[in-house]
Amino acid sequence: MDIPKNIEKAKKVIKEADAILITAGAGIGVDSGLPDFRGTEGFWRAYPVAKKLGLRFEELANPMWFVENPRLAWA
Repeated sequence: MDIPKNIEKAKKVIKEADAILITAGAGIGVDSGLPDFRGTEGFWRAYPVAKKLGLRFEELANPMWFVENPRLAWA
């Protein structure tokens, strides 16, 4: 494996991309300033509509919302 060559290849792909999606797991999310979705208050700060509806993360993280209320699910 040629690491420098692969890094240059990745650099080229990123530079030419129209968009980039970066995801983070729980270990990186909180450290980078994202709300802690395991804690009710962190989730509600990110999704005030869920707080207004009285929904916890576990309740909103259900595929049924994409059928029943897609706007809420995608929010």
